[in-house]
Amino acid sequence: MGSKISTDLIRGHTDTIILNVLRQGDSYGYQIYKTIIELSNNQYELKEATLYTAFRRLEKEGYIVSYWGDETQGGRRKYYRIAEEGLERYQQNKKEWKFAKNVLNKLIEGGIDTDEK
Repeated sequence: MGSKISTDLIRGHTDTIILNVLRQGDSYGYQIYKTIIELSNNQYELKEATLYTAFRRLEKEGYIVSYWGDETQGGRRKYYRIAEEGLERYQQNKKEWKFAKNVLNKLIEGGIDTDEK
């Protein structure tokens, strides 16, 4: 496996990442966990404990709704669905991320390029 992205860089975006997964369809904890690994091409793994803490927070804030699946085999799964407020929050966070990314690019790569001498 290649290099992994630093957890510090992503910490503030956990909610947005989860909302992004859920806006594409309802899902349950372990599936969301796997989807995040897949989306990052195995370069980021959101710890399950972090994930479940985020689920609780997002649900309390009204951004996601949980419900029990009707699995007949094995244990019942708790599914999560994005709420209307969650979609709005996602759009807002995405806008803020694009703005921050722009500013960071300027701060990290802007100015006199001393490499090209």
